[in-house]
Amino acid sequence: MKIAIGCDHAGVQLKKAIIEYLQEDAYEIVDCGTFSEESVDYPDIAELVAGEVLRNNNTQGILICGTGIGISIAANKINGIRAALCHNSFCARLAREHNDANILAIGARITGVDLARDIIKTFLKSNFQAGRHLRRVEKINRLEQKSCERG
Repeated sequence: MKIAIGCDHAGVQLKKAIIEYLQEDAYEIVDCGTFSEESVDYPDIAELVAGEVLRNNNTQGILICGTGIGISIAANKINGIRAALCHNSFCARLAREHNDANILAIGARITGVDLARDIIKTFLKSNFQAGRHLRRVEKINRLEQKSCERG
């Protein structure tokens, strides 16, 4: 499996630790940046990781910013992306099993390295259960195609 990973300036150190962890398990890594703690805009990184996930089958994504909130919001603006901000392994498992999430978002300022490893391991080992969840994911996909007007 290929993993596309990216972070803003707040997540550089956690991203390095995650990459080392993933390489131990022989995952192929696509590092979409950033590579320093100089300020960058997380929507740009979300777009790069999302592009890798959408272009390549058997690719999952990991996004990291300070809280994981902004970068997950940005990623979810892209059609075909279902980014889940997870603070624990239970949520990571259900994000995959129930929502077919293809990107995991983590907050570097609120998630330690050991917890991040556990969340990632669970996310990557879990699979979409389909069944009753499939119709909900299909409805999410249809929402992406709608343009809601504000009154």
